[in-house]
Amino acid sequence: MTTITAAVRSPAALIFWGALLPFLLFGGTETVQAQGRGEKTAVLSGFVTDSSDGQPLTGANVLLQKLPDSTASYGGATDADGVYLIKGIRPGRYEMRVSFVGYVSHLDTLTLDSGQQQTINVSIGASESALEEVIVEEEQGEAVDVAAGRERIDPVEVERIPTPDVSGDLSSYLTVLPGVVTLADRGGQLFIRGGEPAQNMVLLDGMVLYKPFHLLGFYSAFPADIIDHADVYAGGFGAEYGRRLSSVIDVATRAGNKRHLAGRVSISPFMSELRLEGPLGTERVSALVSGRQSMLERGAAPLIGEELPFQFGDAFGKVHVDLDENSRLSVSAVRTYDRGTLRPDSEVETLPEETILADPFGEIRWQNWGIGARHLAVPSTLPVVTDFSLSLSGHRTELGPPDAPTRSSSVRTTRIAFDARFPGDRLTMQAGFEGSFSRLSHDLGGLYQDTFTDDLTTLDHIVMYVEPEVNLGAVRLQPGLRLQFLKSQFNPFLAPRLRMSWETGRHRVSAASGLYYQEAVGLSDRRDAASVFTAWTNIPKHSGLPRDDVRRGQTPRAVHGVLGYRVGLLPEVTLSLEGYYKHLSDLFIAEWTAFPRFTTRLQPADGRSYGAEVRLEGEWGPFYGYLGYGYSNTLYNARQSEIELWYGTEDLRFRPPHDRRHQLSVLLNVEVGGFDASARWQFASGRPYSRIVGFDGFAPVTRVGDATEFPGTRRVIYAAPFDGVLPPYHRLDVSAEQSFALGSDLELSVQAAVVNAYHRRNIFYLDTFTLKRVDQLPFTPSVGVALRYK
Repeated sequence: MTTITAAVRSPAALIFWGALLPFLLFGGTETVQAQGRGEKTAVLSGFVTDSSDGQPLTGANVLLQKLPDSTASYGGATDADGVYLIKGIRPGRYEMRVSFVGYVSHLDTLTLDSGQQQTINVSIGASESALEEVIVEEEQGEAVDVAAGRERIDPVEVERIPTPDVSGDLSSYLTVLPGVVTLADRGGQLFIRGGEPAQNMVLLDGMVLYKPFHLLGFYSAFPADIIDHADVYAGGFGAEYGRRLSSVIDVATRAGNKRHLAGRVSISPFMSELRLEGPLGTERVSALVSGRQSMLERGAAPLIGEELPFQFGDAFGKVHVDLDENSRLSVSAVRTYDRGTLRPDSEVETLPEETILADPFGEIRWQNWGIGARHLAVPSTLPVVTDFSLSLSGHRTELGPPDAPTRSSSVRTTRIAFDARFPGDRLTMQAGFEGSFSRLSHDLGGLYQDTFTDDLTTLDHIVMYVEPEVNLGAVRLQPGLRLQFLKSQFNPFLAPRLRMSWETGRHRVSAASGLYYQEAVGLSDRRDAASVFTAWTNIPKHSGLPRDDVRRGQTPRAVHGVLGYRVGLLPEVTLSLEGYYKHLSDLFIAEWTAFPRFTTRLQPADGRSYGAEVRLEGEWGPFYGYLGYGYSNTLYNARQSEIELWYGTEDLRFRPPHDRRHQLSVLLNVEVGGFDASARWQFASGRPYSRIVGFDGFAPVTRVGDATEFPGTRRVIYAAPFDGVLPPYHRLDVSAEQSFALGSDLELSVQAAVVNAYHRRNIFYLDTFTLKRVDQLPFTPSVGVALRYK
């Protein structure tokens, strides 16, 4: 209570609440005098859903025309939850038309009185022939997609990517994006526009997930079957988001079928899957459950004659309830687990004994879990859309034997968020509150700042934000201000944001910028690609300051700038260009050392990343094509006194191992009837790595009696850090799928796929001790089947 009271009294908070208060007090009682009258205007709101399964329809058009002579009209469109809200309607009798591409339009008449707020929910069904969509100018309510750094991903786009499994996964789609770098086809790590994996905020229905990507890069906690949409911000994200320096991946799942039972079961050499959904006694309540289990050791490994020591799986469940005509409630739960090693057992046997004990490559394990609830409402007395969510999530990772791990880390987060959107003709105001409480603990074996164990409870932050959206016709502005109160600091961190766009005809220019802070850091060592252990902790000691003394100068922060241009070259072809710059300050990275440990002490560092991306997309009937190219340049500048002993300077400037300069992706897809075929070819320039020139032994003088009997500790003699470059990567993946109707409600799908179709030897990493290369997946065939009940 003391923290909150002091925060509210701070000058910055008073400015925040002063700007927000008018919308809180008067947003629901806005009155506009009708021309020539003293009457209040009316408000119309509701939900638009698909009559076949109860799913919300995004982008459905709602049009009101004054009767009998159509002298006035009002319009709007539904958001991602199927919600529409139209304000400023003059009293009278209207014809209401709700339309959506490929659906039968809904027509009705209604009378709106002065000052009335009416709720009308509409359910429409698909048409056998697509009807012409009624296009209206959207005057309020809908959040604008201003493009810069942002992309909304739908399940249809995910399913276009060829994978060795019958169903798609969001992870496979993300790796096609030109700004996303993976170290290999294993490891479960994504680097987005120069950022580290621990600098990505990943949300699933409002739950924070710390490591949702599986050991094998095709898979994550987000199978396409459960996704409604995913918003990916590669940079420049607005005031609604924070707590990370690099990017945001916000995944929203769909509700289960509210009309009838449906399901799907599939199996392949890579993965088995089961999904069930349907109403729970009434069409107002639905449930969706999904579970997947890897099959690599028994399926794919015998096909290629190599070890694939990976086990992973995930489970998801969701209950969705239509509480009344104005509100919806959903409860979601997720659990994932991964277990395996990135080094074959035969290689572990060749390592020095002291190295195996210090950093056992034999096994790494991690799991994620979460449960959350969300309440969405359009109150009958206020023209506002409210969104309240509460979640509890956790993550644990271990390195070493299951019964006696040598290293472990865990984090548990409780998150409370409330968002309110106040629509207007030219101004839409969005504001919100977030509280996040985390408990972090780890046992690192003394390798970080001489800390063996740490167990603490911390208030990560209390956040308030305000983000108006100004519609000036061709120009849309979305300035924002985020106030973050970290720990016991009374004065908040001010994080201004700005997103904007200018659109005319076929052309759209967009831009975004902002200041970002991250108070919890993920510690890992990037010297070795096979080390994927990450420990989450608070900001460590820095420059002699105690950890509880959190100051702006010691908190990792970033400044983003994004500029984009999009043009419709043809009705079926679009070209997108985007450039970005990120400046990173007060980072904490692993210390450079010659000792063969793959997690070490820390050193402060700054960094910067800039790049450019080009995307060309086209769709001609059943054919789809995509071409994406990305250039990226990332540089770190670390400060460490010990570096002078090795290289003659305390400043260590280097390219981090994810600094992949060039990436090219080509995707082709064709879908005709029940046949679907896809091909993806990717090229990427080589990543930096540290060349090894030799080894020696090290032993403290006080411990050596007879040098011939004391072997000491193995040390690695490196060349300049990350001055080598691995060979380039390129690979072709293809898949073909045929579906057969076994009745009106049953469908059988058979898929054949090949990973690495021309058997390219793509390097994963060079072993530090043997200098032996370890490659990614070779030519790998797969055949899968799926049975779907719809």
